[in-house]
Amino acid sequence: MRQASIERNTLETQIKIDIDLDGTGKASFKTGVPFLEHMLEQIARHGLIDLTIKAKGDNHIDDHHTVEDIGISLGMAIKEAVGDKKGITRYGHAYVPLDEALSRVVIDLSGRPGLTFDVDFTRETIGSFETELVFEFFQGFVNHAQATLHIDCLRGNNSHHQAETVFKAFGRALRMALSTDERMAGQLPSTKGAL
Repeated sequence: MRQASIERNTLETQIKIDIDLDGTGKASFKTGVPFLEHMLEQIARHGLIDLTIKAKGDNHIDDHHTVEDIGISLGMAIKEAVGDKKGITRYGHAYVPLDEALSRVVIDLSGRPGLTFDVDFTRETIGSFETELVFEFFQGFVNHAQATLHIDCLRGNNSHHQAETVFKAFGRALRMALSTDERMAGQLPSTKGAL
């Protein structure tokens, strides 16, 4: 069973995540950041990951710490749930459109953290959500999932659409990378013999 429960507590945030990588896309969130919850739902639904996140943060200051620390905690949870990585596909990619917006996400569960992020949001906020926090979320994720992630929004005029295509594409790319192949059972998808 590729499942994990993570609790991460700091002076700024308290976060609990339950994850099942072989789920059906069920999601439940209580984070205090409504737009992020909408984006997390895209990851769960399109990644076919069951995901429950409860977070309490210093949102009276702003949403930065909560968003970043949820990214960190999600990376930790996925790393723990995937285990030794034997039999996984390792690489995943997806293009996702939403009206005028189009994003591409490519992921490698490489054991090496790295983020290339090319998203030129057309607005600084979506409602009260600061678009720069999308980068912070994914930076926290890659550092703790130890994954290499390339995110490109290829076009778009509406910042909500831009963000949503990024998160949907991330969910679908992650789903591909986490998928298993019975021909690889017991083997690491690496010629190095280590990930």
